[in-house]
This record gives sequence, structure tokens and C-alpha cells, in this order.
Amino acid sequence: MKTKGIPKDVKEKVEEIIDTFNRKTLQGDDCYYQARFKGKYLYLDRCDYGNVGPVCRLTYTGNINDWEFAIFKWSTETYDADEWMFPGSDFVDGTIKGAMKAGLEAYPA
Repeated sequence: MKTKGIPKDVKEKVEEIIDTFNRKTLQGDDCYYQARFKGKYLYLDRCDYGNVGPVCRLTYTGNINDWEFAIFKWSTETYDADEWMFPGSDFVDGTIKGAMKAGLEAYPA
């Protein structure tokens, strides 16, 4: 399904998923994920001890459990959907939680 943007109810669910992950997995105020939405994209950034940086970009496909994944590459400062040779790539499963797990392996806190 092609979509122009992420519906409001999906955005709210995304925020819940991120909040739960931050509480249960990161368990601190110094390191946490945050969402940015633009059109059909969900950008996952992580705040590490006051420094905020991009981790990955997810493309909404119409299913909250089947996002397209692109890792942020610092070497080119771009998101790359074709890059699969990075630590944590095995966590990428179409879910937001999987993307956040992959991001922790690719860019440890």
C-alpha cells in the first residue's frame, strides 16, 4: 500500500512503542530514542548524554509492523536502505522495536 503520510493514530502508537522501549531497554534519562515524522518517514534519533544524532529512517508501508528500514551512514551523512553489513542488522524485522535494537548495536550508547 502506498501512502503519502503517516496517520495520526499510527504516530501515537509509534510514540508509545518508543516510550516503552526507552523505559524498558534504555532505563535512563541520559540515553533515549525520539521520533521525527516527515511525510511517510519516521526518523529515529537517539539522545546520548545530551547529544542528539540520527540512527535510522523507517518508511511507512501501511502496516505498523512492516516498515522499510534505512540505516544512517555517518561516512556519507545519508540514509541507506541497501546497507545491510552493520552490527545489529539481524534485528531489522520490519518493526520499530527491531529498528531501535539494530540502532543500539550499530551505534552503541
